[in-house]
Amino acid sequence: MLGERSLSINRQVAREVKGAWRDLHFFTLPLRLMKPAGWLLAVAVSLVWVKPASAHPVPFSYVDVRLEPEAFDVSLVVHIFDLAHDLGVDPAELLLQPDVAAGRAGAMAALLEPRLGLTSNTRALRPEWSAPEVLSERQSIRMHLRYRTAESPGTVTIDALLFPYDPNHQTFLNIYEGGSLRSQAILDRGRTRFEYFAGTRQGVFAVVRKFVPAGIHHILIGPDHLLFLIGLLLLGGTIRQLAFVVTSFTVAHSITLSLAALNIVTPPARVIEPAIALSIVYVGADNLLVRGGRDVRAWIALTFGFIHGFGFANVLREMDLPSRALGWSLFSFNLGVEIGQLLVVAAVASAFGVLRSRSEWAGRQLAVGGSLVVIAAGAFWFIQRVFFPGGIS
Repeated sequence: MLGERSLSINRQVAREVKGAWRDLHFFTLPLRLMKPAGWLLAVAVSLVWVKPASAHPVPFSYVDVRLEPEAFDVSLVVHIFDLAHDLGVDPAELLLQPDVAAGRAGAMAALLEPRLGLTSNTRALRPEWSAPEVLSERQSIRMHLRYRTAESPGTVTIDALLFPYDPNHQTFLNIYEGGSLRSQAILDRGRTRFEYFAGTRQGVFAVVRKFVPAGIHHILIGPDHLLFLIGLLLLGGTIRQLAFVVTSFTVAHSITLSLAALNIVTPPARVIEPAIALSIVYVGADNLLVRGGRDVRAWIALTFGFIHGFGFANVLREMDLPSRALGWSLFSFNLGVEIGQLLVVAAVASAFGVLRSRSEWAGRQLAVGGSLVVIAAGAFWFIQRVFFPGGIS
């Protein structure tokens, strides 16, 4: 990776030199002087452009985390430029001397320990630091840390913002389990945390504990999804009918949610969100236009459930799905959504049933008035999402 970075820098410098040479092309020189002058100019421009690139050639750090039965073995590699900047060492090359690096070991640990955090099962761990190792060929320092834990990890959370002074600094994270590389991530100022779920029974339980509540939470705070469901319940029905409606919706959105989460089908949100709003308008209008006959609400739930599933996926992607436990996370999130739906259906259907049992007229008024509210809300969301995607102020 370091070689690739150096190669990328060299290519960039070459492109910049070439561009600079084109910009200076307006000079006219005698033919016999043009070739040597061109070489001198190329060398001069190279020196001008290479110097800024080499001043801080690799704004990267590297963290390797190895999961062991009762500990985490961590290797941390940082560039001497970054260490020297924050430790006040000048010139930075002094840190490549083993005796200087050893003398600064305590200062390095004191500097980096608050900036590199490791949590196992929500429990913050403290590291044991080894002596720094000089990597002269990489102009870097390697340090080994060992985090001891008394329990098998389900989740491992790494927080890293190693050199805040540099807004472009990145930390390349590798996580090993069972002797194999299991996950990789890049941490920077915009993303300082990474969560890894271990490939153990504890890891599966951790995935379920995280994504089931997330599914419940999402359906309960999603007014569009809830209103779609409530609109389907306004006409009432038996428990079997209502259960069939909810199940159809769940099956449909589970399919498209999985397809989107796996990046197989990913329609843009600017299309999906207005379509969800239109589905709400349709449900309300269908309630007003229905005149007996066959109950097709389950088919409506199934059809529009495919669209709502893509809406769920937009939220799920923001949660940084664990690639190692993708199946369990999708299952858990869907289970949470189903639990949330059932809670809403049970409460709303029970309230509607009580009202209808006391007054048939009130039940009819509820269906008409509720459907008008559903249509109005869906129309509002459609206009907002199409013409005012940033929100109406």
